[in-house]
Amino acid sequence: MGSLQSDDALDNVAAAAGAAYPVNNPLDPEEFRRQGHMVIDFLADYYHDVHKYPVRSQVEAGYLRKRLPDTAPNGPEPLEAILGDITHDIIPGITHWMSPSYFAYFPSSGSTAGFLGEMLSTGINVVGFNWMSSPAATEMENIVMDWLAKMLKLPSCFHFSGGGGGVLQGTTCEGILCALVAARDRALDRLGRDQIARLVVYGSDQTHCSIQKAAQIAGIHPDNFRAVPTTRVDAFALNPSALRAAIDKDIARGLVPLFLCATVGTTSSTAIDPVAGLCKVAKDYEHMWVHVDAAYAGAACICPEFRHAIDGVEMADSFSFNAHKWFLTNLDCCCMWVREPGALVRALSTNPEYLRNKGTESKKVVDYKDWQVALSRRFRSMKLWLVLRSYGVANLRNFLRRHVKMAKDFEDLVSADHRFEVVVPRTFAMVCFRLLSPPGLVAEGSTERANELNRKLLEAVNASGRAYVTHAVVGGVYMIRFAVGATLTEERHVAEAWRVVKEHATDLLASCGSSDSAGPLVDRA
Repeated sequence: MGSLQSDDALDNVAAAAGAAYPVNNPLDPEEFRRQGHMVIDFLADYYHDVHKYPVRSQVEAGYLRKRLPDTAPNGPEPLEAILGDITHDIIPGITHWMSPSYFAYFPSSGSTAGFLGEMLSTGINVVGFNWMSSPAATEMENIVMDWLAKMLKLPSCFHFSGGGGGVLQGTTCEGILCALVAARDRALDRLGRDQIARLVVYGSDQTHCSIQKAAQIAGIHPDNFRAVPTTRVDAFALNPSALRAAIDKDIARGLVPLFLCATVGTTSSTAIDPVAGLCKVAKDYEHMWVHVDAAYAGAACICPEFRHAIDGVEMADSFSFNAHKWFLTNLDCCCMWVREPGALVRALSTNPEYLRNKGTESKKVVDYKDWQVALSRRFRSMKLWLVLRSYGVANLRNFLRRHVKMAKDFEDLVSADHRFEVVVPRTFAMVCFRLLSPPGLVAEGSTERANELNRKLLEAVNASGRAYVTHAVVGGVYMIRFAVGATLTEERHVAEAWRVVKEHATDLLASCGSSDSAGPLVDRA
């Protein structure tokens, strides 16, 4: 083992390193201006060419470790080189959510206003956990959330002026967790802290998995989560009678109904739970909290023709939708309203000495740290404010309507081809369809074979790189989800996606030995 270097020797090494790599101001305004222009140009070129890339990334797991060095560089590297590496190494591993041929999951729409708002928010870089930390950040959020509440025609009980209020969470998962924790603490204050094992959370078998995850985090016993079965007869919406039966069964066992998550636009099929009917059932059981999750479809409810989807929300305790899905506001931005903000504050607040201030003590301001899980929070309302101001309500409605029209056009194409069927009714801008089974497979009587046919079709479409779609299984039926909503999507991209689907369907049916791949097929499921 060598001898230790002297302090002088270490100082000399450090001085030499400093001379070789002088420390420049990391936020020099002129260098920021220069590099900022380069990044904007890079992104503008990306959006100009994004349609040329395979929509779903075609790389294999672990590809990037083979391309990047094992250690970080010892000295600075120019932005030009870094952007070059993004083009050559990172872009191949990107699934292009902003591609006009992206029809998978739900959209993650963006816009010039959304991106610039994000840039302003990031650039100003406030940490707006309470009013005092940046009054404008809090007050803008108050105002924007009231604007949106009025656009959605939410009842006054969700407005700040009506005693409620709105908050921008990161995601629906965070929002549901906050609501559930508030409901839990409200119940335990009444029942006793040792009664948590009696609390039950309800959804349907189509409810997003975030509710089950929130229940786990909140300490609800795993056996006390109810995924109430849905049926094709109800278009896979949660039936109020089925909910009531599940609740009554739990009460008979000495359990306590705590929380219901009703969904407007389920992930699998965009089913619409009957909010009014479910709220009426819940209100028959004292103190049960109802959250309405409209993560995807809530945006469409600013259009008068879709507002009926959330009828009954006036009886709910909380409501949310994701502006980062279908509202031109990039990730992350979940809009959430609560009837009783005090329930959130009591469950989520902490008040250490170092956060004490006159604004909080006046009780005239909102401290959003008490409406969310984390302390720190971003200035999300800036980008939402820019979106609302830059496009206006009328243009936002037309943006949504155009996607619905494109989805209807795709639905018509599917319906006109006797080889396919629309599995569930289209409600917004997503079509759920499948390829029907050739007669030869019917004789074998296997539903799984039909499902496998559609699995192969989906993978063939995605492997082509010309479109990207995802799937769901409802009622045992494997179906392909075609969600229109990417900002850059136009009618021609929908038409091209249908051509891709048809081409691969024809090839698959030919490989199945169908005597006439374009002939009539039979639904055997």
